[in-house]
Amino acid sequence: MFKRYKEKDVKALVARLKEEYEETLRSQRVAAEEIKEENRRLRARLSVLESQRGEVSAALMRAVAEGERIKKESTSEAEGEKKELLLLAEKCRILSERLLKKYPDEEDCADFKTFTDALRRHLGEEVEGEEEDSGFDLDEVLNPKKPLDLGDLCRELGLMEEES
Repeated sequence: MFKRYKEKDVKALVARLKEEYEETLRSQRVAAEEIKEENRRLRARLSVLESQRGEVSAALMRAVAEGERIKKESTSEAEGEKKELLLLAEKCRILSERLLKKYPDEEDCADFKTFTDALRRHLGEEVEGEEEDSGFDLDEVLNPKKPLDLGDLCRELGLMEEES
């Protein structure tokens, strides 16, 4: 039933098991050292990346602040330039009025007034003696004096070609 082992066989078996165990233990220690080294490298890389993230974040904040400053500065500059243009337009209007009073029949004076009025309209100012006439009369639409001809209306608006 029970088999007897010789001491020599048992010692050989123990020696072999011990050797296998030590080899396995050695390989586990090497693997653990490799993992520790990789962990150390990764922590160092993480530290570098975190510092770079902070630098990038700070650079973005500076860029946003600089953008806002430039935006405010350009808005202020544009407002100043528009004020200067409005002052120039007003000086041109005054000069035009003086010239027209002094030389009412001169063509150059009338041309200067036309230029001045166009400049003021372009700058968003209203020009004296000029109404905004869109050509649309609501009373005429609601209460026409004559029957409406859609074909004539389309030709007048340039939506339809003339019939020959």
